[in-house]
Formats: sequence, C-alpha cells, structure tokens
Amino acid sequence: MATSSLPPSHIDHDAIYLQQALIEAQQGLEEGGIPIGAVLVLREAGGTRRVLGKGHNRRVQKGSAILHGETDCLENAGRLPASVYKMCTMYTTLSPCSMCSGAILLFGIPRVVVGENKTFMGAEDYLSAQGVEVIVKQDEGCVQIMTEFIKENAELWEEDSGQSKE
Repeated sequence: MATSSLPPSHIDHDAIYLQQALIEAQQGLEEGGIPIGAVLVLREAGGTRRVLGKGHNRRVQKGSAILHGETDCLENAGRLPASVYKMCTMYTTLSPCSMCSGAILLFGIPRVVVGENKTFMGAEDYLSAQGVEVIVKQDEGCVQIMTEFIKENAELWEEDSGQSKE
C-alpha cells in the first residue's frame, strides 16, 4: 500500500485536479479540437473531494457554438442541486471566457482554479467582483499546450476565442 509523506491536509489538491483538466485538454487536442479542459470537484463535509464531471472543448468535434471546456464539464456532470454547485471548485486549463464565467456564476460555483491566463485573459475580474475566488496557477503544461496550439492553428483559435484580427 502506497503512503504519502504529507498529511492529507497538505496534499496539493489544486495540482491534482488541474492535471486532470490538462489530461482533458490533451484529449481534446487528440480529437482534433481546441486543447482546453475542465474538471468540476465537490468538496464534501470532512474535506473529502469527488470529481463530478470532466470535459474539454468540443466545438470542432461536435460542430457546437458553446461546448467550451467548462460548459462540456458542466454538461457531463449532469443536473445537480444548486446546493452541490456551491461546494464545488471548477478547474480549467485556461482563463474562462465570458460565457463560461457566466455559467460559473449561474450555478454559484464559488471557486475557480485557472491553469493559465498568459495566452488568453478571460473574465477573471468579473468573477472576482461577483465574489468567486479565482486562483491562477500559470502552470507550464497549460501554457505550453495553448501556446503551441495557437501558433499552429491561429485561425481556429481566433474563431473559438472571439479574438478576430479584423
């Protein structure tokens, strides 16, 4: 049986779940899509954590206008009581756009851990102003996957992010 050298209170849960979101992003890239992933985690009484949903940007794969990583994650979590969302953290590899930030606010998710915001700055200030705790990690894996994708797929990225150069 494997044991941890750190007591459970010192486990870096944010790093663990952000890595799961990055795995989702990689899956999206392998499917021919945009590499953005998300994981919704419930923190139950006593500190136990449970993944409720995972997702990745599937706009290309599904021909969807709205399947960003966060919205796909929420869809995959299924219908949940409002009280559950209020005990969750959304982990996302990229700063959430206005649409995804709106979904986070709509469902009352109080905490968002962002992998990086160097390649795209979403609506973090708006989330914070609405009382959401926003933590930006500047994770090198998240930065790298998006930097490479944008370099190789500028037109597709402009379409997805709404950052047209025109």
